[in-house]
Amino acid sequence: MAVSKKRDKDVYKAPRNLGKPQSDNPKWLVPTAVSLLIFGLAWIVVYYITAANYPLPIGNYNLLIGFVFLGGGMVVLTRWK
Repeated sequence: MAVSKKRDKDVYKAPRNLGKPQSDNPKWLVPTAVSLLIFGLAWIVVYYITAANYPLPIGNYNLLIGFVFLGGGMVVLTRWK
């Protein structure tokens, strides 16, 4: 009876122990992001409640400032793991 030949090809096997993720979140990340989001929202709310008199007398640019704070909070959250 014929005997089959063994296959001696090396097969790649992924490592089983991948360990911890490379790094955790910095401690400043979440408080900074939440602070920026809340500050931006508060800026816009104050602008609307005071009929465009506060926080600064620069008109609709107050909306831009509020949205910049909100956008900054969202940019910081992109680093969150």
